[in-house]
Amino acid sequence: MSGITDLHSHVQRGASDDGDVVYVGYRHRGRVIVEKQPGQEQVTPDRSLELANHSPSGFEVGYCGSGPAQLALALLLDYTDDEDVALEEYMEFKTKVVSQLECTEPDGCWRLTGREIDAALRETVDEPVAPSVN
Repeated sequence: MSGITDLHSHVQRGASDDGDVVYVGYRHRGRVIVEKQPGQEQVTPDRSLELANHSPSGFEVGYCGSGPAQLALALLLDYTDDEDVALEEYMEFKTKVVSQLECTEPDGCWRLTGREIDAALRETVDEPVAPSVN
C-alpha cells in the first residue's frame, strides 16, 4: 500500500502498468472519497450498506471503527463482486488493511491495488484454524 502525496497526480498514477485495478482514496471537504482506477469510477457506501450498516455517513481510514468497516466491506464487495466473500472477510480486512491506510494531510492520498487485496485475502484465508476439541 503506497501513499500518493499529490492529489492532482492520482489520476495519472492510479492504474498500474499491468492493468491491475487500483483504488485511490483521498479527502475532500473532510470526507474520504474512493475512486476505482482505471476509469475514475467512484466507490460509494450504498451497495455495502444493504449488507451491513456500519457508517451511513461515509468511509473512514486509519483506525478500527465503523467508517473503516464500511470501507472494507465496500472495497471487498466491489473488488470480488461476491457478497458472501465480502461479508466473511471484511472485518479482518478492516483490521489488517483499512486501519493501516493513511489520508491525513489535506492533499494526502492512499492507494490499494487488486494484488494487495488478493494478498490480504489469501493471508486471511490461509490462517490455520484451531483444531476442535473432541
